[in-house]
Amino acid sequence: MTEGTASGGPFHTIATHHEYQLAVEKISSGEGPIAVDAERASGFRYSQRAYLIQMFREGSGTFLFDPIGLGGFDELNLAIQNVEWIFHAASQDLACLREVGLEPTKIFDTELGARLAGLPRVGLATVVEELLGIHLAKEHSAADWSTRPLPESWLEYAALDVELLVRLRSEIDSILHDQGKQSIAAEEFQATLERAPKPSMAEPWRRLSGVHTLKHPRSLAVARSLWVSRDEYAREIDTAPGRLLPDSSIVAVSKTLPESAKALASTKEFTGRASRSQLELWWNAIERGLTSTDLPEARAQGDGIPNPRTWPDKHPEADRRLRSAKSAFSKLSEELAIPVENLLTPELLRQIAWNNPQSSELLIEALKDGGARNWQIEFAVPTIENAFVEAVQSTQDS
Repeated sequence: MTEGTASGGPFHTIATHHEYQLAVEKISSGEGPIAVDAERASGFRYSQRAYLIQMFREGSGTFLFDPIGLGGFDELNLAIQNVEWIFHAASQDLACLREVGLEPTKIFDTELGARLAGLPRVGLATVVEELLGIHLAKEHSAADWSTRPLPESWLEYAALDVELLVRLRSEIDSILHDQGKQSIAAEEFQATLERAPKPSMAEPWRRLSGVHTLKHPRSLAVARSLWVSRDEYAREIDTAPGRLLPDSSIVAVSKTLPESAKALASTKEFTGRASRSQLELWWNAIERGLTSTDLPEARAQGDGIPNPRTWPDKHPEADRRLRSAKSAFSKLSEELAIPVENLLTPELLRQIAWNNPQSSELLIEALKDGGARNWQIEFAVPTIENAFVEAVQSTQDS
């Protein structure tokens, strides 16, 4: 095993228009696919914008772009748009790249490819070590990439992430070829590229960790009000909300419902870098929650399907269908060496088990409406139909 070291150092970020134009020319003259990665400042900043964009291409070299200094990337995008872009976990980077005008038309995702190839662990460092025999240190993966200037050691780490992707793509593609899964992977890569952003939650404050422990509507109203105030302030100063006021603090005071700003300040569980400096903001939010006439429901509105935990008692036939289908997909997962969640999403399987389409045509339609790809439908239809038949037979035999 060898230790990973980026080539071509010392590295610096491309932040001027002149350097950018030279980089576009060099990348355009290279050969083969382009490895791409982006670094954000999750956990430090409110936004999910890219603070560093890395690219590598054979014959061109490694390039570290500063999107904050450069702004848009129209010329670069025009030069490479129709070339294959290699990512590791593309779904994490596509949004922030599109935000600055970088829009691929064809991708290869080494993380998703590794999943489809049946690798037990698919993190970049693990896959690189297993397939390339290179130890890839990940000590800067959770760094604050909005830092300026970026330390040299961070830049070397960022460069290595993309320099190894071309070789990694070749290894994973070879495995997929040997397993007969290249066409499956191609469908999945295209689906990742075309996937629409998730619609905003109707009540995003319900993402609060621990909100399920709040039983009283008034406590939920206070939690909602605090979440909204925190989110607005975090957006204003571009800071991760949890750094200003942790979820645990919001839940704690929503349970105790302090009667004054002084009582709030003396609450031991009320922590965070802005818990005292913005005390008036938080107390005003609590007061709005305490006086609100629009009290939240105890539970969020779902998709119209009851919680599967209630099915055994209240909907036994649907429960038998779901359990039989889960068992069948588990066996199929072992046979194909593909994770069960990649065969069909748990949410879609639950919907199918609940609605119980009465023909193959209706089942195919439901699968398509749920976003299933052609290869998934090909495996899912006989698997689900046989599982549902077994579920009915188990009822008759009992």
